[in-house]
Amino acid sequence: MKEITFKAFALTNEIDLNSIAIHCGIPKKFTWEEPLILKGEILNSILDTKLDESQMVLVFSFGSIVFINHSHTDEIKGLLKFVQSFEPDIDIGKADRYTDDYSLHIQETETIELTDEYVVVPEYEVFYPELISTVLAKSVALEKAEEQLGKIHDKLETMIERLEKGKLRIGNKELARTTAIILRHEYNTLAYIMILDKPDITWTSNDASQFYDRMGDFFELNDRYKILKSKTEILYNIMDGFSTISHSIRGLFVEWIVVILIVIEIVITILEIGGWLPSKP
Repeated sequence: MKEITFKAFALTNEIDLNSIAIHCGIPKKFTWEEPLILKGEILNSILDTKLDESQMVLVFSFGSIVFINHSHTDEIKGLLKFVQSFEPDIDIGKADRYTDDYSLHIQETETIELTDEYVVVPEYEVFYPELISTVLAKSVALEKAEEQLGKIHDKLETMIERLEKGKLRIGNKELARTTAIILRHEYNTLAYIMILDKPDITWTSNDASQFYDRMGDFFELNDRYKILKSKTEILYNIMDGFSTISHSIRGLFVEWIVVILIVIEIVITILEIGGWLPSKP
């Protein structure tokens, strides 16, 4: 039985593939839909070592990296440091925070068998490594997004607790800052990970399309995307509620100021008429 191993990392929100490609001498303009595949002499040069032909690294624009047939920690750290030189915000020390391991087994079987740790196929197809890598890359990126969304929920929960305690004033800056965090999260996850987009090979190969769909369904990519989308909409509704309350409080405050000024004016007028205050000239 032949085995191909995969190790995926979600490191950041965005990786500039074209900068890496130019550095590596790859004469191609990468769009955000396709990964940068490092292998052969290019990968040997980056890691300064001789690697097996089956070893490769796929770098995705939405911040994920997948290593194929890399079992040595030094090789992984070396490549991560290389990518970090283009994306300084990557924290290599926390690279294992969002990661997943998977493998492809080729053996005699009538159907494709999917499990949490590996997939079994009857024969090898050239599109398997890229499609498995793409699903894993999106899965770990979603894991990262799910945790970040949880942190935003925690922040909003703190604001709700303040409202429950009667602290109704919420500053415009705080509202704007929190809304910007939600917008950034939506852009970095729901838009940029491109869960609903499929690799180009799936449009030309029916077998590739079916395999990718099965992998995506098994890892629940679409369901997790819909949940994130729904939770993000809830966050926007909560922020609308905060904004409405804040504006209502400010409007009420202004109205009370106007009423108080009117009352003061009336009192002054009465005092002037009664002779308790000198009349205005």
